[in-house]
Amino acid sequence: MSKINANPTVNRWSSRWLFILATTGAAVGLGNIWRFPYMAGEHGGGAFMLLYCLCVVLIGVPVMLAEMLLGRLARRNPIDALQTLALESGASPYWRYLGAWGALGLVLVLSFYSVVAGWSLAYLWRALTLGFAGMSAGDIAGIWSSFVADAPAMLFWHTAFMGMVGMVALGGMQDGLERATRFLMPALYGILFALVGYAAWHADFSQAWHFLFDFRWDAVTSEVVLSAMGHAFFTLALGAGALLTYGAYAPKDVNWVSSIATVAFLDVLVALLSGLAVFPWVFQQGLLPGSGPGLMFQVLPTAFANVPGGDVLAICFFCLLWFAAWTSAINIAEPLVVIMVERYGWSRRSSVLSMLFLAWFLGIGSVLSWNHWQDCRLLGHWTVFDFITSFVTDWVLPLGGLGFACFVGYVLPRTESRKVLHHLGDKGFALWQGLLRYLAPVAIVLVFLMPLWQFFTESAS
Repeated sequence: MSKINANPTVNRWSSRWLFILATTGAAVGLGNIWRFPYMAGEHGGGAFMLLYCLCVVLIGVPVMLAEMLLGRLARRNPIDALQTLALESGASPYWRYLGAWGALGLVLVLSFYSVVAGWSLAYLWRALTLGFAGMSAGDIAGIWSSFVADAPAMLFWHTAFMGMVGMVALGGMQDGLERATRFLMPALYGILFALVGYAAWHADFSQAWHFLFDFRWDAVTSEVVLSAMGHAFFTLALGAGALLTYGAYAPKDVNWVSSIATVAFLDVLVALLSGLAVFPWVFQQGLLPGSGPGLMFQVLPTAFANVPGGDVLAICFFCLLWFAAWTSAINIAEPLVVIMVERYGWSRRSSVLSMLFLAWFLGIGSVLSWNHWQDCRLLGHWTVFDFITSFVTDWVLPLGGLGFACFVGYVLPRTESRKVLHHLGDKGFALWQGLLRYLAPVAIVLVFLMPLWQFFTESAS
């Protein structure tokens, strides 16, 4: 067993707002801008949106508080933090494997994030050079088919994006993470608000608004409820140890309750604004909102090709998608770097290069699953890309979140939790404990079981 680093991490965010922006950057990403619109489109719009918001408040925020307070108490990387706190609580040191499980999830997320982010870079380049103006739906579908069939091109953009992540990660805490956060997060919000404003003025904003905010009971099914819970979990970056790391980086005087509430609000806001930026164009062009993962790369370019200033819109949108992926990726990479630096004594440079190479190498499988390996089905069902994304979102993150909820709810002494969450007060703390100990585990187990249910029902049919 590796020896625990006796000295807690000395890294700190230089201000509360940088802590909030960086933590939001870890949460805000492809899940908000790429995944939320097509999930809402497939699951009834307003019903999915309301259930998603409720799940963020009742499940996501309690687990966020739990994960981040572990970082604040231990001031170490996820593996050593869990081992240290478990031993101090009289529990098994094997809790450290929960941190290792999360690290596995982060590597896998980074591997497929980079591939999808490469798509956004390729389409941004296309919008900057050739554009989409005047193209038909068939033409744009042909662009997508040709692109994913071209393995060298996909590998090039995958590699380019991973190099961008490496440039930031090599800079360290102040010169890398903080500098990128100061620029990328305000730019992301600025582009998003501009896109929503333009859609409100020139597209079918009214129908998009009603689609997202009109709640219908008949649209609520068990599948929609469980999908909303799963998406809330994914979009908040819970269960992988990333938030634990940023809890360790937090300033000493931070108000945890208000800070995490702000992070959750900003995360949901980005998802909702993404819907309001996307769906007005979809409805204006008479396209289908439930078009699945291809919504961003086939349906939207089709819409932009037929409106005034469509190429400018495409540039802004794919730049937004790139920024969202970049902020998440650099914040996903940091906990992995911290583990290698603190636990194993590697230099930051060696840690960054090794971690990025591993994620890049694993990402090759996702690249090839769209072309040369498209007929290769794991367990007769999934492509490599589908398997990795499903394994992370349906297994790694829910099980990791369940572990954090159980550790804080049942293993960590309440007195330790009160040290960090004293801002809650007695009633607020009791409510948080109840949500963490009872509601969150039950909901997470349901999220965990949903893909199994879907798999068996699909197999039976």
